[in-house]
Amino acid sequence: MQHVFLITFVALMQFGGAPSASTEDSATNEPASSTVQVEEVVSDRAIEARLSGIFDAREDFSDVTITADHGVVSFDGLFKTQEDADWATDLAERTEGVVVVDNLANVENEIDIAENWGVISSSLGALWKDFLRRLPLLIAGVITIVLTSVVSKSVAWGLTKIFSRQKRIRPSLRDLIFQLVTIGVWIAGLLVTAVVVFPGMTPTRALTLLGVGSVAIGFAFKDIFENFFAGILILWRYPFDLGDFISSEDLTGQVEEITVRNTMIRRLDGELAVVPNTMLFKTAVDVLTDKSSRRVRLVCGVAYGEDVDRARDVIADAVRACITVDGDRLVEVFAKEFADSSVNYEVAWWTGSTPGEVRRSRDEVVSAIKSALDREGIEIPFPYRTLTFKDSVPMRIQAGSSPEATLPVDVASASHHNEHD
Repeated sequence: MQHVFLITFVALMQFGGAPSASTEDSATNEPASSTVQVEEVVSDRAIEARLSGIFDAREDFSDVTITADHGVVSFDGLFKTQEDADWATDLAERTEGVVVVDNLANVENEIDIAENWGVISSSLGALWKDFLRRLPLLIAGVITIVLTSVVSKSVAWGLTKIFSRQKRIRPSLRDLIFQLVTIGVWIAGLLVTAVVVFPGMTPTRALTLLGVGSVAIGFAFKDIFENFFAGILILWRYPFDLGDFISSEDLTGQVEEITVRNTMIRRLDGELAVVPNTMLFKTAVDVLTDKSSRRVRLVCGVAYGEDVDRARDVIADAVRACITVDGDRLVEVFAKEFADSSVNYEVAWWTGSTPGEVRRSRDEVVSAIKSALDREGIEIPFPYRTLTFKDSVPMRIQAGSSPEATLPVDVASASHHNEHD
């Protein structure tokens, strides 16, 4: 029996004591839920009177009516702004005795010009104050830019004096140095201006921003930078200079100006061509005036019945006698080919290098060769055409003025009678 009572006591301790402990723990951990009071603490009339008094104290809530029923507050009417509606709701929720707030009022959607103008005026006022606060810095920045311009012009004047003494420097190289130095002065001046206008800016930050921005600018203006570097290379090492006559593809003219972006070329007909430097850098360019003289060629033909050596001497003497031909250089006349109607000679001589000098010399040489061959009785033949027929071709020879008086003959008999006559 003692064992039975002992076992029963242990069981009661395990199954009876534990539930009460868990119940206490759960009661301790669970938060107390909000409750609605059964007995009315504040009357609905008192809530309406309190909120109405507060709304009447503010003119913005004159169109809003308030009702309270068992602690449920309802708004009806029209709020001017959403901020007013939110403020009224928050006020009612914090009022004693209010259980729920039901906002049934609408918000006015009309544009308040006066209110908007007030916002604009305040923004403009803030901008004006910020402008006045930064005005001394802006004035200092303008002064810095003016000083940069003065320094740039002073450097240009100094370079002009130095280049006037150095005759060995090419004009294009002078322009390159002049333009690069000017660009460098302006970059330095703009960096100083940025540091002056924006006090938080340092030269290191400015150079960093310049480096980051140059990547985006490089992609956006790739062609411009390509022409810029091509112009630098043209001014630095390219063989043509200002005043030279050049030819590239279908363009021939005189170089009038070379900049870091494009080259101005005056065509032979007087038109001005603005050529990107990339085009001149990537395509073949013939510099016509690289030397003071050029070799000119033309082809002249004499009849097969003439003496070849005699005709060569006559042509050579005629060319040497021309004023526009350089007498110190060799005049060459070579028998070139057997053409259809003549033996052709290639005539070569030296004259001035400009296109105008070449045209004038060619005109004089052609006239001199024609006159010399005519004086010597050497024929410059017209093109001959010899027709050979496999069979006899019937022909009619007109006798007299009457078209009916014709005699039928063939080609062979006609040739025989012509040779006999």
